[in-house]
Amino acid sequence: MSRTPSRTPVYIICSPRPFVGKTLIARLLTEFLALQRGSVVAFDVNVKEPSLLDYLPRLTETADVGDTFGKVQLMDRLIVGDGVAKVIDLGFHAFDEFFGTFGEVGFIKEAARRQVAPVVLFVPDNDRNSARAFATLQDIVPPRQLIAIDNEHVMHGEMPRAFADGRVVRIRALPPFLKTYIDRLNFSFTGYLRAEPDASTELNQWIRKNYTSFRAIELEMTQARV
Repeated sequence: MSRTPSRTPVYIICSPRPFVGKTLIARLLTEFLALQRGSVVAFDVNVKEPSLLDYLPRLTETADVGDTFGKVQLMDRLIVGDGVAKVIDLGFHAFDEFFGTFGEVGFIKEAARRQVAPVVLFVPDNDRNSARAFATLQDIVPPRQLIAIDNEHVMHGEMPRAFADGRVVRIRALPPFLKTYIDRLNFSFTGYLRAEPDASTELNQWIRKNYTSFRAIELEMTQARV
């Protein structure tokens, strides 16, 4: 068997609900990809601050999906198999507009043709709107490309079956003082790993665990054998 060329990953971090830790996950993933691959482009589709652009201004561009031109422009950027990883921090206000277009243009099928690997990281809460939105995504995104993020800061216990029956990545809750620490605009996860030699600290282990989870997804989605 021979290995196909590495596919270009496109990670869409999304939720139909606010305050679920979506931008935190986008920050973690963007920093991991910058460390792992050497290059990444992130797109901030948010109306609230602080947003991904505030945390990672050198790696992030703003995007607007409020009109047809903005949606097409973003889709055109995402469908290019150029080897540069893409991360979209999709604000809850843009969830329906983005995925409506995503389904209409047949993004999944076109991405496969162009050696692009879309991965949807869905961040739920216990509201029924989360379950409805997740069911909608299941109709347009293949199961292995749709991952529910169990953010313990939000879910506070066992995930509802609507999400737990599929692929799940867990983000462990941090103590409040560490959560406040990483929420600072000048905080860098990779920078902390480089500056903190003690791998036994809680934050060091937390960052490494999340990076390991992302690395597993990255290897699976970008490499294929034929």
